[in-house]
Amino acid sequence: MQIIDLPDEHKQLYFVCLEDWSEEMKEAGDHKEVWYHKMKDKGLQVKLALDDDGEVGGTIQYVPIEHSLVAGNDLYFINCIWVHGYKKGRGNFQKRGLGKALLQSAEADVKARGAKGIAAWGIWLPFWMKASWFKKHGYTKVDRQGMAVLLWKPFTDEAVPPKWIKQKKKPETIPGKVTVTAFLNGWCPAQNLAFERAKRAALEFGDEVVFHGIDTFDKEVFLEWGIDDALFIDDKPVRTGPPPSYEKINKLIAKRVKRL
Repeated sequence: MQIIDLPDEHKQLYFVCLEDWSEEMKEAGDHKEVWYHKMKDKGLQVKLALDDDGEVGGTIQYVPIEHSLVAGNDLYFINCIWVHGYKKGRGNFQKRGLGKALLQSAEADVKARGAKGIAAWGIWLPFWMKASWFKKHGYTKVDRQGMAVLLWKPFTDEAVPPKWIKQKKKPETIPGKVTVTAFLNGWCPAQNLAFERAKRAALEFGDEVVFHGIDTFDKEVFLEWGIDDALFIDDKPVRTGPPPSYEKINKLIAKRVKRL
């Protein structure tokens, strides 16, 4: 196994979260690539895990917490860590220690950069980005928001724990119209997929539906709303993890249109 910094030849693979075999990923557009080019000068770090044959099996990306979606200082924040687990494409690389190696490499890098600690988010339910996995590797819970748990590992006694940035408002509705509001930060292809599907579905209904796309990469916009990636139909949130299908989004909009 080898952990390396993201080289040019693997950037396109990273932009699709190692799922270059996936037709769905093509629907997500180039939002992650755009996000990467904006973030690389703000301290974004990306590492890949290669198996003994040199095949890419996992990745981790982390940023200075001041440029993340949580509140904190002098820390780094792990946006995600992902080891390919599908039988399709490159195959299943899980249960080989790639995730642990990526995490340890990121922690060592962050320490060398002089940060006071590192934070991550996880889901308290036992599926993707499990909070329990981070706890097993020495992280402790500091905050929770719905199913999402904020965890951290301080490196110094002076480190201050991070906090979730809470939602501040909901999208406004328009009398006589259905509003579809999609928030997009760009870092996550799954959320980019939900954004693109919602935009495409909204356009199917003509003037009866108004689509609002909100770019939360702009920190001021993000802080105004307290929302990073999300989808609302009128003022009702739509669960986007995993990303809903185009058909599901279309049906949800159609139901609201019938009530006009």
